[in-house]
Amino acid sequence: MNRVDVALVRVLQFCVFALFTFMVLVYFGTLLLLPLSLLVQLIRIFDFVGMPGIVSTLIALPVVAYVGYLISKIPGLSRMMADIGVELVTFGQTRVQGFDSILATLEGAESRSAAGG
Repeated sequence: MNRVDVALVRVLQFCVFALFTFMVLVYFGTLLLLPLSLLVQLIRIFDFVGMPGIVSTLIALPVVAYVGYLISKIPGLSRMMADIGVELVTFGQTRVQGFDSILATLEGAESRSAAGG
């Protein structure tokens, strides 16, 4: 039964690791894809108005760059956004390492039962 317990803890540890890995990838991916999404939507708006695609792109690209510049000028915002991602990574790491103490407890119980039996 003890091997089943260890296997179950390992599977749950992997699930928690996969969950936090997914969350971090989604967080940083969203930060990277937001400007691209804004660019695509502005190009579509300009295309709807009747501008050709090249002209729409030449207008939308500086607009997105300017919005990025304005966001970078807000004091502490970019650092805070990066810190949130780093905190998410460290929180996930501590949660995954929390399973090690459970495994140590299970292995300690196995060694005590093997020594006594």
